[in-house]
Amino acid sequence: MINLAKIDKQIIWHPITQDKIADLPVIIKEGMGPYLIGQDNKKYLDLISSWWVNLYGHANPHIAKAIYEQALKLEQVIFAGFSHEPAINLCMGLQKILPQPLKRFFFSDNGSSATEIAIKMAFQYWFNQKDYNKKSYISFAGGYHGDTIGAMSVGQSPLHRTFGALLFKNHHIPFPQTWDGDLDVELKEEISLNALQEIIKKHKDEIIALMVEPLVQGANGMQICRPSFLEEICKLTREAGILVIFDEVMTGFGRTGKNFAFEHIDFVPDIICLSKGLTGGFLPLALTIATEKIFEAFLGNNMQVAFTHSHSYTANPLGCAAAIASLELLVKAETTENISTIKEAHTIGLQKLLATEAKLEKFRQIGTIAAFDMVLPDDLDLFKVALSLRRKFIEAGYIIRPLGKTLYLLPPYCTSAQELEQFYENISAIIAEEF
Repeated sequence: MINLAKIDKQIIWHPITQDKIADLPVIIKEGMGPYLIGQDNKKYLDLISSWWVNLYGHANPHIAKAIYEQALKLEQVIFAGFSHEPAINLCMGLQKILPQPLKRFFFSDNGSSATEIAIKMAFQYWFNQKDYNKKSYISFAGGYHGDTIGAMSVGQSPLHRTFGALLFKNHHIPFPQTWDGDLDVELKEEISLNALQEIIKKHKDEIIALMVEPLVQGANGMQICRPSFLEEICKLTREAGILVIFDEVMTGFGRTGKNFAFEHIDFVPDIICLSKGLTGGFLPLALTIATEKIFEAFLGNNMQVAFTHSHSYTANPLGCAAAIASLELLVKAETTENISTIKEAHTIGLQKLLATEAKLEKFRQIGTIAAFDMVLPDDLDLFKVALSLRRKFIEAGYIIRPLGKTLYLLPPYCTSAQELEQFYENISAIIAEEF
């Protein structure tokens, strides 16, 4: 058998990987439901949905069939001056589950692009109204909105420290992360609210928008805040005349137990960013969705006020076909039941760990997302710990990718309660072997 892993090591540059010390990659030959199957036929339970994109399981036949049928008709067409039925049908389908104000759909390719577009869209919204003082954003400390320059600037992820000299300055407020049994959550929320009010007081006239990952900071360790807090900061921001952008690239399409994270609160943002699960994990596709008020600011008799952002594969028909099929699965009763099953399995599993595992703390959950932190000595190298744990999880047949000292689960919706129960039973032994 050809050793594909060694060939890969010689020619491919992998993301978020230190290739000098990384293991040979696991070569995956196929997927089936919540499992990925290696070249050696070993099965791996994909408990992170392959970087949070897969919703209904690998090689889902409903989505695969939709892509195949679309590929026989139309694979790509320029989206300036042209359109096609899959794009229109997708947007009409999303309108049925989005609040009425969010009605203008701008297509792109991935989550970073979706947030970059929102950043540019919000800036030009004010620019077109001749408000040239607007030049900065507010976001949470530790936030991650993508890897393009604008997205890195608005976020404050440790992953982006190297590029500090390239980024434009913004305002950041503390993220009041909380967990089961957190006694200090109200104090943390008060500190964050005070910081927001101080920024608005001093810089209101220059602020373009507040941009947040609603309820869950993904790359920063699956940190969770309370819905009541999120609603309060959003309403304070809007009262100050500042736009609000929700980055739902990770939280969209059922991950938090509702179709979108903002449904947990009484607030509709001005702009929302979607990607990852949009196509069920099959193809790259993204949407930046704005209110009619935002859209109308770009209308005029010349191109100077038009939004001139574009991508070669904008509204790719194959991606749109996949997204339509994914949306059809999302609204089925079976998906709702599966999401409830995962939520319950997480609740039971976390309660058992809380009662028995002293090496874990800060248990938290929202919808199908569960997370907890390892209790580690301060002198441990978190990078090496995460790398070692990934190896042990792979050996045990699990795809888990720690975020620093945080372990999290974000499984496809077809994952059974028994599969999650087995993982929760095994995790203590895996951690005990490491420490």
